[in-house]
Amino acid sequence: MIDWERVAQLREEVGPEDFIEVVDLFLEEVDGVTARLALPSEGSRLRDDLHFLKGSALNLGFDAFGRLCQEGEKAVASGSTPDLAALLRCYAVSREAFLAALATRAVA
Repeated sequence: MIDWERVAQLREEVGPEDFIEVVDLFLEEVDGVTARLALPSEGSRLRDDLHFLKGSALNLGFDAFGRLCQEGEKAVASGSTPDLAALLRCYAVSREAFLAALATRAVA
């Protein structure tokens, strides 16, 4: 679900203080976009939102969520409807696991 090696690599790249800032920014931006996805939406923005989420997720090690975003992006491109409920559930579970690991210093 979470690529902890990627998380550790990012933390090493940016340093401990900036890592917390990156995490905060990631959560703020992704929470905003996922909240928008939970509402009835205009389809024209969906592909862009999924593309943004995919890149953000993979950058911070949210592998399962990133893969679902990629699948959703491909679905939209082919005229299909992605399973947004599954995508949002995956994010919620990934977010919770990630924050729990940070709180117990499993990643720090």
